Amino acid sequence: MGKLLLDYGSGGKASYRLIKDIFLKYLGNIYLNKLDDAVCLEQIKSPVVMSTDSYTVDPIIFPGGDIGSLAVHGTVNDVAMLGARPKYLSCGFILEEGLDLALLEQIVCSMAKAAARAKVLVVTGDTKVVPKGAVDKIFINTTGLGELMLQAPLSGASAKPGDVIILSGTIGDHGLTILSRQKGISFDTKIKSDSAPLNVLIEKLLNQVPEVHVLRDPTRGGLATTLNEIARQSQVCCLIEEKLLPIKEEVRGGCAFLGLDPLYLANEGKFVLILPEQYERQALDILKQDELGKDACVIGKIQSAPIGKVVLQTTLGGQRLLDMLEGEQLPRIC
Repeated sequence: MGKLLLDYGSGGKASYRLIKDIFLKYLGNIYLNKLDDAVCLEQIKSPVVMSTDSYTVDPIIFPGGDIGSLAVHGTVNDVAMLGARPKYLSCGFILEEGLDLALLEQIVCSMAKAAARAKVLVVTGDTKVVPKGAVDKIFINTTGLGELMLQAPLSGASAKPGDVIILSGTIGDHGLTILSRQKGISFDTKIKSDSAPLNVLIEKLLNQVPEVHVLRDPTRGGLATTLNEIARQSQVCCLIEEKLLPIKEEVRGGCAFLGLDPLYLANEGKFVLILPEQYERQALDILKQDELGKDACVIGKIQSAPIGKVVLQTTLGGQRLLDMLEGEQLPRIC
């Protein structure tokens, strides 16, 4: 298919061919096919939930996903965490001159599959081609819109003392996958990203569980940072037990080898669920029936003090404070 030229960003015939032959080929729908400068969304009800994010992950293709599927999953999940049903995405592409067009097509195809799985449409977008070296291959920005399914949006400020903390599955998979690829490290076991759309599972959960207080996806900064954010927003303490944390043995071993803490590694297909204890069993039953929630478990409780802190009950019987991540364990994770 050749290489991407600066001409493809000119707005002329080359740009049109790029849009038609790759983007419309995989992402085309009644909205995008009009090729207008904006889109009128007639089939969305207020109140509307909106989120935006940019993706610069390195490498752009990794075990378990690529930058295209990650861009869809990440934004869809952010919208879903407020208790909304994601419906539409916009996508902006910053492309490096000389990018292999076959690689671009592979990524766009992956985005289309991810969007279909998440039941969302890409309805508008933009493409810019920049000189070689101005960007590393491809960066993607996505904005998501969704319909609120609840009377009020969920918030990290809504955790209450006595609530249980549920984690939808194992942690650290995505972060360790990316780091091992960046550093060229191979492990005996296959480690892959957990990147996945969580919105369908979350909608099922919200439709069947009478009361949910908090939903959050522990992406950059990992579980420990996410719980710190919730503890500060809600002015409570998150007490979690080390022995209850679901961590795959290959992730635990890889972290030990590299000197990393899985509590601070990014996840792209897991979420934290905080709700009243009386709904714990009902929520776990729903989660475990789904492939994306099969490893769900309770990892702790919400307490009234110490306010704004996350406390880890260690396997040795002691306690230690878990602070937010300082700096980054690894760059360009998403």
